[in-house]
Amino acid sequence: MAGRWIRRVFYATSALVLGVALLAIAALVALGIPRNAAGMAAKGICSAAFVAERPLPQLLAEEVLPASPVLSAIAVSVDRQGRSVTARFAGLFARRATYVAQRGCVLDLDPASAEAQAAAPAASAAPAPAASAATDPARPWPQGQAPVPADQWGAGVDIRGLQQLVQDALVGAGDPQAANARAVAIVHKGRLLVLRTAPGFDAFTPLHGWSMAKTVLGMLSYKLAAETGLSFDTPVVDAFPAQRAPAWLAGWRGDARKDIKVSDLLFMRDGLASTEDYDPWGSVPQMLWGQSDAAAFAAAARPEAAAGQRWRYLSASANLMAAVDRARLPNDAAYWAYPAKALFDPIGARSAVLETDHAGNWVGSSYLWASAGDWARFGQLMLNDGRWGDQQVLPPGWLKLASSPSTASAGGSGYGAMTWRIGDPLDGECKGYGLPADTLAMSGHWGQIVAMVPSRDAVIVRLGWTFRRKQFDSCAFVAAALKALPH
Repeated sequence: MAGRWIRRVFYATSALVLGVALLAIAALVALGIPRNAAGMAAKGICSAAFVAERPLPQLLAEEVLPASPVLSAIAVSVDRQGRSVTARFAGLFARRATYVAQRGCVLDLDPASAEAQAAAPAASAAPAPAASAATDPARPWPQGQAPVPADQWGAGVDIRGLQQLVQDALVGAGDPQAANARAVAIVHKGRLLVLRTAPGFDAFTPLHGWSMAKTVLGMLSYKLAAETGLSFDTPVVDAFPAQRAPAWLAGWRGDARKDIKVSDLLFMRDGLASTEDYDPWGSVPQMLWGQSDAAAFAAAARPEAAAGQRWRYLSASANLMAAVDRARLPNDAAYWAYPAKALFDPIGARSAVLETDHAGNWVGSSYLWASAGDWARFGQLMLNDGRWGDQQVLPPGWLKLASSPSTASAGGSGYGAMTWRIGDPLDGECKGYGLPADTLAMSGHWGQIVAMVPSRDAVIVRLGWTFRRKQFDSCAFVAAALKALPH
């Protein structure tokens, strides 16, 4: 009797455990977590391998696994010839990312498509970064990549202090449990004083900026609006030529979203019921890795607040801005070529790649890769108000627009046009650190920052892959760098 009772308990317990496990798996699938996780891994490793041209063996361990324990269920296979990466979650949920010229790594691209067929030849025919005169390691930055020798930094620079800061910043590089910096660059009065990279990276390695992409998207949007006669006061529904209007625009015309202006996207005050949620089931993972069209996903949010009144930081707003930009160009080929033609090439940012989603939109919220020196070039272009040498790359006025508070309401003064106003004494992210009030920043999710300080003529760059936020204090880093520079 006792044996029979024990068997019954065992079978009942096993059935209960199996039932709970099946329910948990069903919940994960319903939330899209396995599919999104596989998409994150496929895209991240594809970009690291074929945009940044980094060695493959350690990419899963370095780029993906430390982000979340659930990602340990992912296995990755790489097709070098086809320049694609396939990631499988628990052997069941597979996603593929394929490198495409001018678009970076694109998720779920049909390998039989013309774009996928052209990917490998286009990539193999591309010149190596060092082949460009603008990336010559022997030429002084910004024409090349060479920093100024320390004995030529000029009066007032605390040489020992700045060198120590950079040395300390790279402690823990390569360790995902530590700060894990990948590059540091300091520019003062238009001269590159420091450019240091972690082991495994060099001055030519494109590095992922995550949300720093938003500020560069702002620059592209500003230039394109000027070229096509688009006023930022134009309602979004009127910014699309009929032949380039996406399907989601019709829904906007029928409700309060018709009142959202292009400027509301640029300053993130569109009033949409979106959230910046990075949980595995959250809105941002869904938009980046769960959807073929990031802009359409963002556009589906309902109106929640009056347009122009409430500031809320949203990656969705940036991807809607990228959709407006797409419509301003006559075709997608011109759109995909525009970042290099309009911005990257004129300032010598030859490593820069702005990636797209499957539908073809720039993922302007999150997917720009560039070397440390090229991120510094973007920062210097900001300080120069769009001027580069004898060329006005951006129309004058961009710096003023980027520096303007989004709203007068709570939080809004800490953000400008796709740019953080980190020195703002009221809402700035770095208030209390003693930064000049005019300090601006591009800021990324895992410890990436390009700080721009017009009053000090300085650009401060730190690229990292910092999974544990407490390991790196970007405000303290910028403050320490400024302390070593003369006023």
